[in-house]
Amino acid sequence: MPGTRQPLDKLLLFGATGDLSQRMLLPSLYGLDEDGLLPDDMTITGTARTVFEDDAFRKFAREALEKYLPEERKDKAKITAFLKRLNYQALDATKADHFKDLSDELGDTSKGLAIFLSTAPSLFEPTIKGLDGAGLAHGNVRIGLEKPLGSDLASSREINDAVARVFPEDRIFRIDHYLGKETVQNILALRFGNSFFEPVWNAQGIDNVQITIAETVGLEDRAGYYDGAGALRDMVTNHILQLVALVAMEPPARYDKDSIRDEKAKVFRSLHIMTPEEVPHNTVTGQYGPGAVGGEIVKGYLDELGKPSTTETFVAIKTRIDNWRWQGVPFYLRTGKRMAVRRSEIAIQFKPVPHSMFAGRGGLLQPNKLIIRLQPEEYIQMLVMAKEPGLDRDGIHLREVPLNLSLDAEFAGSRRRIAYERLLLDLIEGDQTLFVRRDEVEAQWTWTDAIRAGWVANDMKPKSYASGSWGPSTSIALTERDGVTWQDD
Repeated sequence: MPGTRQPLDKLLLFGATGDLSQRMLLPSLYGLDEDGLLPDDMTITGTARTVFEDDAFRKFAREALEKYLPEERKDKAKITAFLKRLNYQALDATKADHFKDLSDELGDTSKGLAIFLSTAPSLFEPTIKGLDGAGLAHGNVRIGLEKPLGSDLASSREINDAVARVFPEDRIFRIDHYLGKETVQNILALRFGNSFFEPVWNAQGIDNVQITIAETVGLEDRAGYYDGAGALRDMVTNHILQLVALVAMEPPARYDKDSIRDEKAKVFRSLHIMTPEEVPHNTVTGQYGPGAVGGEIVKGYLDELGKPSTTETFVAIKTRIDNWRWQGVPFYLRTGKRMAVRRSEIAIQFKPVPHSMFAGRGGLLQPNKLIIRLQPEEYIQMLVMAKEPGLDRDGIHLREVPLNLSLDAEFAGSRRRIAYERLLLDLIEGDQTLFVRRDEVEAQWTWTDAIRAGWVANDMKPKSYASGSWGPSTSIALTERDGVTWQDD
């Protein structure tokens, strides 16, 4: 609860010279500082393998802020004030003595330390051991863990076990940055802050659910990680399944870390675990080839990677949730790189009315649909049937019309925050509500591992699709055999 949070006075950023730090973490921390949300005496210490003195790191941070902050937020005096919080200590996580130097740089942490740990999976265990050995894992230390947290259930358990040997669960903050997005949190407000959705938010009222996260980018600078992960592990296991949980969860009793995460965990445990025989009929994988995105000719995945690979850059899945509320409702999940447009959205299609009184007069009805757009725009749209104006001498003409709630427009006076602003502040203040609990993670991996095992058992290889398209044509068949069309408008 807000009244019980205890802000800390030191923050330690691992990977402080990386891309995530430059694009997200440093701008987010500056935004919090700009609004007076950081404790006055908080220091921020960056660490990475790069050798920097404090002044060199502050120069590096200034350049990142100049590059990634919006123009209207660049205040020279405020940036200078923020940079005074920053210190730096180089560290090689494989060398235990380096953690003693890190501890010396941090100084007294008895008032509390928050750690943001972003590292390669192979370095989790030595890093945790190093922190513990240097006295940086005591009872007033919280640790935020950035993905990837393993590549399957077994490796995830290894990482979680290594962390759990030093930190109890109530001081572990597993990060999925989608949970920090305003529109994602608005799913909870939409469902549980309004009375008219709940009576039909179930198998009796909903025909199907579609969730799409489409990217137009290719590999960029993530080749090393992405080729070992693929679309299923990179996007579905993390972001998309969290969206599934928010759509499908039962109403929590309270807005707190235990109530919300308990209900999400129930959804993950209810996800249908596919058998190897089911996997080919319920999943489609693809890998982008050459094509055009946004009018620009782009290379295929293999050309960008520079070597052969069977890693999927696209995946579409039909799954279900085996519980009372959702029995028989298909959930269609889709994500890919080099897609036609950049878009993240949830489409809820309701069942048609049981009887159309307009059929005898030529009026055609479409089932209602609720669209929750997460990016690039942020809006909620309800598609409803309305009668076209006219005297109706040749029949009644009905048309689907949108009822729009643009969050960008309705809250135009409010600054749209980076997801990491909220998550870093919650880490500093000790609120775990928007972080992922261990049992959630393990249930997600159990579901994912079954799909990957099915791919291996059936020797499934990704099908090529043109960059700038919506993925392999077989992904269309995945829905259309059920009489459903992907929401591509």
